[in-house]
Amino acid sequence: MDFQQLADVAEKWCSHTPFELIATEETERRMDFYADPGVSFYVLCPDNGCGDNFHVWSESEDCLPFLQLAQDYISSCGKKTLQEVLDKVFKSFRPLLGLPDADDDALEEYSADVEEEEPEADHPQMGVSQQ
Repeated sequence: MDFQQLADVAEKWCSHTPFELIATEETERRMDFYADPGVSFYVLCPDNGCGDNFHVWSESEDCLPFLQLAQDYISSCGKKTLQEVLDKVFKSFRPLLGLPDADDDALEEYSADVEEEEPEADHPQMGVSQQ
């Protein structure tokens, strides 16, 4: 997959999470992501014909320990897609983002919360859809 296709995947992923794709560097095949409150990481994407895996890292000492789950996942057996890697990073960062730990349906739950932008004052259980 060429770098622009990977960047498109990342943009789509960001639309369902609190993260923004703040920079892309095609020559380094690097994508930088950021979310409030100060949660940042980057992904290095493998070259097309190369057998390398994705690599995730953060220059923030506060964020780095939370990436261990995603790093372990990437280094485990089998090829991973960018979508799978980003989903694992999101799951890893949930505590830093102030979101409850969740199962693998975390992205769908977050998307539902984002779409419903009503004040939470009337809802005693935050994050529970009142549809």
